[in-house]
Amino acid sequence: MNDSTLDERFGGVLAPDAMLPSQFFGALRSGVPLSGERRLMVAVLEDALHCFQKYVDAEDPKQRQLFQDAEAWITGDNPTWFFSFPNVCDTLDVNPDYVREGLLKWRDARRRATSRVSMADARTDDSASEEPALRRASGG
Repeated sequence: MNDSTLDERFGGVLAPDAMLPSQFFGALRSGVPLSGERRLMVAVLEDALHCFQKYVDAEDPKQRQLFQDAEAWITGDNPTWFFSFPNVCDTLDVNPDYVREGLLKWRDARRRATSRVSMADARTDDSASEEPALRRASGG
């Protein structure tokens, strides 16, 4: 087993606060070949992050469930389950708290932005629906 440091294995790509999934998983996959178990863990982590980010705003019940399952897995902390989020991250030499915190901040920021857009749309809809009523009341 290779005892290289995190910086040696990932070339410092985990230093930025923001990175694309392709950057993260590209760095994780490069370098030392991963065993079958580690490749499976990368796939599990990648799928959970994909579902978390893709379906965060989903209204479709199946897509919403995919998001909720991914969110529950990411926020869960079951040390006895081999494929728990913390165990997968630890096995892949990724800080689970750092990833979790970043994802939850991203989710909250996304929801705030979506909420602001929804409120602006509601105000636009309200003013548009009031205009015909004012015209009718004024006889215009």
